[in-house]
Amino acid sequence: MDLVSIRKSYRRYARHYDATFGRVFATGRHSAQKTLAPLEGKRVLEVGVGTGISFPEYPDGVDLVGIDVSREMLQVAQERINGGLPGVRGVAEMDAEALGFRDDSFDAVVGMYVASVVPNPDRMFAEMWRVCRPGGQILLVNHFASRQWLLRGVERSLRPLSRAVGFRPDMELDHFVHLTGCEPEAVEPASLFGYWKQVAFRKPA
Repeated sequence: MDLVSIRKSYRRYARHYDATFGRVFATGRHSAQKTLAPLEGKRVLEVGVGTGISFPEYPDGVDLVGIDVSREMLQVAQERINGGLPGVRGVAEMDAEALGFRDDSFDAVVGMYVASVVPNPDRMFAEMWRVCRPGGQILLVNHFASRQWLLRGVERSLRPLSRAVGFRPDMELDHFVHLTGCEPEAVEPASLFGYWKQVAFRKPA
């Protein structure tokens, strides 16, 4: 999966994304807000924000910025903002692997259903960690490789199809733990019978 292919894919169905995936991923969006600490008055970054379908989940008092690599998806997000979302400061076309923000800029950094589709998840997560302030939260909602040997075998067999389907089926959660040296604060089912999980980290103060 490369950036050109990702942009091409999302350009194709930006206007149909909400109708296609909105309900499928709704439970994960709802549960993510329950996992995050109270956000009123806090500065929050959501990477891979897409059409901004998650915006209404955030409280009115939040100071929210969203970024994505797809201009067409962001156009839909901007239309959503224009409809009346005072807590959303704005959206920007930006690569999650090279965020244009200073270190320690946000109280919370959120990535929902994005880690499996970026070309280099390590770089994305390192950037999320970098721009989160000490003591802040980093939340991922994503599929991670199953711990059940049968399902894990199926996921690994699907690895060669990753580029074709635009999804990485065997991403290891332990890999992100090693990158940070920190154990997650919480790992909970997010949606689809626990196939998707929400994982909350806290950056050491």
